[in-house]
Amino acid sequence: MDVIGNDSRRNYIKHAIDAGNCIITKEDNSISGFLTYDTNFFDCTFLSLIIVSPVKRRRGHASSLISYMLRHSPTQKIFSSTNESNESMQKVFKANGFIRSGIIENLDEGNPELIFHAKKLRA
Repeated sequence: MDVIGNDSRRNYIKHAIDAGNCIITKEDNSISGFLTYDTNFFDCTFLSLIIVSPVKRRRGHASSLISYMLRHSPTQKIFSSTNESNESMQKVFKANGFIRSGIIENLDEGNPELIFHAKKLRA
């Protein structure tokens, strides 16, 4: 809960953990962040949550999680999204080889959701 600040996504995260679709990153023997994914997005991997503890951001944890998925994704195509206002996450996607692939209006009023895409790296 420290990482996400509230328990609004608790059931979703628990389901991802139970399904084996949650990857964690650790620093100093404590969880620094996590990534959840599924393959329900047109039979492609979708990185649905990438969350890093606020006190451990800008240390490469998000990139480490994404890098793992780029190598171990169950599908060849990988998608994710972030709000237009989340410039730091857009930079993380770009730094990890993702390209912008689309936009969804009207999820958050006045703050469109940007879709990003990358291909699985060869092992």
